[in-house]
Amino acid sequence: MLYKTPSNWTENQYQRSKIFFEQYPDIKLAFNLTQRLRDIFNKAKSKEVTYTKLAHWHKDVEDTGFKAFNTIANTITINYRSILNYFINRSTNASAESFNAKIKVFRAQIGGVKNAEFFLYRLTTIFA
Repeated sequence: MLYKTPSNWTENQYQRSKIFFEQYPDIKLAFNLTQRLRDIFNKAKSKEVTYTKLAHWHKDVEDTGFKAFNTIANTITINYRSILNYFINRSTNASAESFNAKIKVFRAQIGGVKNAEFFLYRLTTIFA
């Protein structure tokens, strides 16, 4: 239940969540912070709006004092410019990262690179 958005909950999960969150208000607060961050990435349309929403989210994380959120909050603070670029046309560098991973696996399989020119030739013939 905690891994889904409330809109995807069944009626039974909704009833359980009410009981669960009444018993554990800190978990409800953490769940709401998580859902707000998810909504920022799923619904925000512009960099400016996203910047403001991320700043408010970061302040709310600080106010709660939950140390578990410090890592993501600090990552957002340090990399906010790169993160905000995602909202220009919602593109990521996932394909480049995937290709880089394939190159690393290929390099490990052949035992390293002794001749860079031949290595590049093999890369272009296999992955091009």
